[in-house]
Amino acid sequence: METKSDLPEKGAILQRDKQTYAIAPHIPGGIILDFGLLRKIAAVAEKFGAKAIKLTSAQRVTIVGLEEDKIDQAWAELGMAKGAAVGLCVRSVKICPATHFCRLAQQDAVTIGLELDKRYHGMELPSKFKMAVAGCMNSCSEPAVKDIGLIGMPKGYRVLIGGCASGVPRLADVLAQDVPAADVLPLVDEIIKYYQANAKKYERMGRMIDRLGLEKVKQDILG
Repeated sequence: METKSDLPEKGAILQRDKQTYAIAPHIPGGIILDFGLLRKIAAVAEKFGAKAIKLTSAQRVTIVGLEEDKIDQAWAELGMAKGAAVGLCVRSVKICPATHFCRLAQQDAVTIGLELDKRYHGMELPSKFKMAVAGCMNSCSEPAVKDIGLIGMPKGYRVLIGGCASGVPRLADVLAQDVPAADVLPLVDEIIKYYQANAKKYERMGRMIDRLGLEKVKQDILG
């Protein structure tokens, strides 16, 4: 009897019934400006007999319960990029509404978050890798439990590294304070490069920091 598993090349995740799959179209930051997109997702789910549509904690809309022979057809009709929901790679960047929408925001999390998503979504790394950007200390996008987290402050961004919510949770360490918006992306580039060069396979950022020591990691990244 054939044992089924995830189909990463199809962006499909095997469900609990061991027969059907979920697919997650990529919606950067969970922001939809074309409302017809929601109608299209609903139409595809209905046409191919999905069991449900799930709004996920990663700001995705997942079509759940597709039969394997319907996956390619569903993607073709959606005409959307596949969300990186499985594998050793950068997952969707979680973004709060920030200064685009929220009256409490200190910084523009949406612009930086969307740029991070554009640069890194799906990039292969030693382990799965999550990022989040929050526009203020309320931290609605949960940056303190992400491999890289950015928090908008009155004078810039607080940059966190090494957070993780799965398994044994780990709160992120502060790498830098009051980083100007113009310097955030170059700093994230350095963090990613350092992680690529120093992490073991399947080792999350936080576990790498615990192994190497926070002060060494900070010195190596910040110089």
